[in-house]
Amino acid sequence: MKQKVKHNTKKLQGIVTKLSSAQTIKVEVAIISKHPLYKKMIKIHKSFLVQCEDETIKVSDKVLITEGSPASKHKSFYLVKKLS
Repeated sequence: MKQKVKHNTKKLQGIVTKLSSAQTIKVEVAIISKHPLYKKMIKIHKSFLVQCEDETIKVSDKVLITEGSPASKHKSFYLVKKLS
C-alpha cells in the first residue's frame, strides 16, 4: 500500500547548533522577509528541534529539514539530508 506524500510541507535549510540527545538536534533557520510598511529586508532567526536518525551530524553542519507528523511534544521536523 502506498503512503500519501504531502507536497505542501515546509522545507527549511539551517545550521545545527546543538546535539541534544541521540535522536534530537537543534537547528537554527534564518528566514528573510520584507517589512510590510518600510520595505526593509529583515532576517529572523528561529530554532527547531529535529528528529535525527543520522549519527554523523555535527554542530555547524548545514542540513535540510522538512515538516511532518509530531515525533514528540516539541519535535515536528525531520532531517532530510546533510548539505555540508
